[in-house]
Amino acid sequence: MAGHSFSDGVPSDSVEAAKNASNTEKLTDQVMQNPRVLAALQERLDSVPHTPSSYIETLPKAVKRRINALKQLQVRCAHIEAKFYEEVHDLERKYAALYQPLFDKRREFITGDVEPTDAESEWHSENEEEEKLAGDMKNKVVITEKEAATAEEPNPKGIPEFWFTIFRNVDMLSELVQEYDEPILKHLQDIKVKFSDPGQPMHPGMENHWMKILNSH
Repeated sequence: MAGHSFSDGVPSDSVEAAKNASNTEKLTDQVMQNPRVLAALQERLDSVPHTPSSYIETLPKAVKRRINALKQLQVRCAHIEAKFYEEVHDLERKYAALYQPLFDKRREFITGDVEPTDAESEWHSENEEEEKLAGDMKNKVVITEKEAATAEEPNPKGIPEFWFTIFRNVDMLSELVQEYDEPILKHLQDIKVKFSDPGQPMHPGMENHWMKILNSH
């Protein structure tokens, strides 16, 4: 037949097509092994929008009816959860009022406005080993105190840099403190949590109190 040549009984155009197919397959394998190509394909796949609603539309009516029922249950759960957080907020506000006198006294001790009484400043360790060590050192402490009584001991007002020390030693807070924050935090005297009033939207906030710095210039 004209236009066709044969090699061992197989048409030459079929042999050529088979070679091209083999070369294409090898090239595809090489391309798919390229990390950049794979990354580009993955990015393209990630960009394809996922539409659950389209999937739901393909479901039988009976299944979609049940899904609608689940949606109603979820809404009711959300309403109960909102009520739960509302009551938690009321409970927090109730106990915040009980804490406040203690927090006020804490601020007075920190700022030095009030000195704690002997009873308030007494502290007994719950660690037996520490208590034993304290007992062993008791006589030495008495001698040391008598010697120190002759020397003038510094008595700074309150507890200097109390909140700065807290921020520096609590992991959750220390990560937030930058070097330029330190001079400011050293003047922080008190931190209060402010709760919204009953019946108002829940939005607790923070209230910071700073030391008044007199400008001598």
